[in-house]
Amino acid sequence: MNTWGPERARRLKRRLDDLRAAPNLETMRQLPGRCHELTGDRKGQITIDLDGPYRLIFEPAENPPPIKEAGGLDWEKVTAVLILAVEDTHV
Repeated sequence: MNTWGPERARRLKRRLDDLRAAPNLETMRQLPGRCHELTGDRKGQITIDLDGPYRLIFEPAENPPPIKEAGGLDWEKVTAVLILAVEDTHV
């Protein structure tokens, strides 16, 4: 059984509450948690810091995800996400 502890649980709840309240993903860049896109074999996924090495991992719910004309994810058009995991992305 994985026990996250009260601090990780508190931060996870805060990040999920922030995601629910945000009108779009661009808003998340202004909030604590260093919301950013992953690269390599995790390209297309986004992460937000929780505690220590643990991150909340998610992806845009839109399929296909909205892309800017010049390329790259259009964060302002992402209005829903699919939560994938809570994990250490550095392992």
